[in-house]
Amino acid sequence: MHQNVTDTLRVAPDQRTAAALRTVLARDADELASKLTNWQQSYDQFSAGLFLGALTELRQPQIQIFRESLSQSVRQSCRVWPDAIWFGLPDHAVATRINGRLVEQDWIMVQPGNVEFELVTPSAYRIYGIVVSRALLTAAAARSGCQVDWPRVQAAEVLRVDARARAHCVHLLAQLLPEQQPATWQGEAQWQAGAQWEAQWQDTILSALLDMLDHSCVEPAIAASLQRRQRVVARAREYILAHRAEAITVPELCEQVHVSRRTLQYCFEDVLGMSPMLYLRMMRLNGVRRQLHDPAARGSTIGDVAGAWGMCNFSQFSSDYRKLFGVRPSAALKAGM
Repeated sequence: MHQNVTDTLRVAPDQRTAAALRTVLARDADELASKLTNWQQSYDQFSAGLFLGALTELRQPQIQIFRESLSQSVRQSCRVWPDAIWFGLPDHAVATRINGRLVEQDWIMVQPGNVEFELVTPSAYRIYGIVVSRALLTAAAARSGCQVDWPRVQAAEVLRVDARARAHCVHLLAQLLPEQQPATWQGEAQWQAGAQWEAQWQDTILSALLDMLDHSCVEPAIAASLQRRQRVVARAREYILAHRAEAITVPELCEQVHVSRRTLQYCFEDVLGMSPMLYLRMMRLNGVRRQLHDPAARGSTIGDVAGAWGMCNFSQFSSDYRKLFGVRPSAALKAGM
């Protein structure tokens, strides 16, 4: 199968349609999240420093491929377009979490469309994504004689795949999604091209994807202990968001989710890789950032927005905000105007 896939790439790499291929650069995590076509996403920045992100996307009506690069650690809340399946391939061996589960080197991630899932990604991160309509992928598998356990694949979070097939797929994605970048961090870059190449890249990716799936193994379901820890974190997050203007303490969180302080700590470290109080601060700072960038915040003061997220010590808030995002809160407010 590899030979046929490679042959299709002999079309000149500059034969790309402006409507299909684009690169977007962003200095804000949520700005980047909003640029992926037909996805519903929000990003919370977790590591300190200026955010720089890049998205290169190539798509047709029933298939979408992309490469996303992020300079900072991010928690991503994601939902893929309906009647599709997403496959995620981190570009290198780094600690990625999907719904709290650590992804190993030769694994790929998978999620069905219209189902919310969570990714926690480290700094200096790059991932390739393939989204395919279920109808298109099923038809392609039938034509090629590929045997795939579709119910298990769609229910899985991670698949262990053949290392060579995975490396080959990443190589093809890198060829199809060039590293070219605009000269500025404003707007988008697009490439012009012909219809022949546009028709061929779909078959190229489907063949490479099916080659991986034909030799894949669905990893066992997560342990009941991790499922329980996921539920604890989810309940704590819901409580924090419902009481975002209040000064919440760890004992209060423990009481609300009915666990001990040690258990709460273990749950957050396993699922998110951080303590409950660090997560609380990150949620609030990102909530302020998101609101300050919203044009609807026009007329609000920075103090009002920070207070609405439970951050009443303005001096401490301003310092924490600048340390996390690398800019003053006033810069975010101006960006939203």
